Amino acid sequence: MSTLYPAPKKVAVIGAGMVGLSTAWFLQEHGVEVEVLDRDGVAAGSSWGNAGWITPGISTPLPDPAVLSYGIKAVISPASPVYVPVTADPRLLRFLATFTRNSTMRRWSRSMRALVPINGHAISAFEDLAAGGVDSPAREARSFIAGYETKEQTEFLLTELEHIAASGQDVGFEELTGDEVRAAEPTFSDRIGAGIRLLGQRYLNPGEYVAALADSVRARGGTIREGAEVTGITDETKGVRLAVRGGGDERFDRVVVATGTWLDHLARPFGVRMHVQAGRGYSFSVPIDHTPQGPVYLPAQRVACTPLGDRLRVAGMMEFRKPDAALDPRRISAIVDAARPYLTGVDLDDRQDEWVGSRPCTSDGLPLIGVTSSPRVSVAGGHGMWGITLGPATGRLLAEAMVTGRPAAELTPFDPLR
Repeated sequence: MSTLYPAPKKVAVIGAGMVGLSTAWFLQEHGVEVEVLDRDGVAAGSSWGNAGWITPGISTPLPDPAVLSYGIKAVISPASPVYVPVTADPRLLRFLATFTRNSTMRRWSRSMRALVPINGHAISAFEDLAAGGVDSPAREARSFIAGYETKEQTEFLLTELEHIAASGQDVGFEELTGDEVRAAEPTFSDRIGAGIRLLGQRYLNPGEYVAALADSVRARGGTIREGAEVTGITDETKGVRLAVRGGGDERFDRVVVATGTWLDHLARPFGVRMHVQAGRGYSFSVPIDHTPQGPVYLPAQRVACTPLGDRLRVAGMMEFRKPDAALDPRRISAIVDAARPYLTGVDLDDRQDEWVGSRPCTSDGLPLIGVTSSPRVSVAGGHGMWGITLGPATGRLLAEAMVTGRPAAELTPFDPLR
């Protein structure tokens, strides 16, 4: 470690979601005292109601060539799985313009190659957390099937899997007939005529898991302050000072900003110019006659289902709008209408836990992880749909870099100052 910037003894982590708490936990592995601050509470953002998939095999850049196939009429329709409000503000329009420019095969491939190394850390980072006492299971999916109405529809995912493999990412899969899909997973209806089984992936209950991670941070001596909104960060010679609404100033050796969709406000003064845009996802839970052995995926409908106890979480949508906007019931209805023909034994009318959460998205599809213009201020965010999958890997790599002073090669493409 450089003597100019000695290893931190006390670090503040702003944000109590999967990424922030994972970073705090792995800092504790290095003997660092941590304090986590969140304006709301543990898992209060996108970490609560998402699908809970741990899928490094298909963790890909969000801007992809398929985006270019959507027309203006599609993206402004409330029923579209990708939705942009007709009254989009200038910042959102700039984000979408850059996002679209990045949705080419050449740029997708470049970003995919950048994700492969951190994807390789995903499962082992979860195993470290389990071995260290995080008391919530990350279950191996005995069955993780993508169901399609026709064999022809599987070609899109098969082609994507080929491109993923060509980028160096290990992903196993099997092609299935409709009968094989239903034999393996009776939750699919007889409208399903073909499928693809993904191998080696996992899933969890995200709210329960992040709560268990918070409990582990506390049990190891860390502090978690809920309802503590950090309004500013001041870089000082020997550390950083945080302004906390209603709580005065506090000083730390370092700070990690892991506030998800709200990252811009605190990170921009430290040279982070890339906008983090809310890509809002919706979910709800419903009762089921048969508990699936793993996730149930409808790629053509962009609907993801995950068994959580005796209920099924149904999730979908990518809605680009302000993160604090109210839940729009039309999005819930759109997910229900899209999924209904392809599921059986699922009561989509008996919905509970209707939820909307804001995924933190960047225009190039890569997260922001690492040190800013100040060596005392780091950021960790912008993971898009992969915050659950990559949160622990992010925390482990960033914590090691902060303590040793040796930036991990896996994090180089995610430079927050790019």
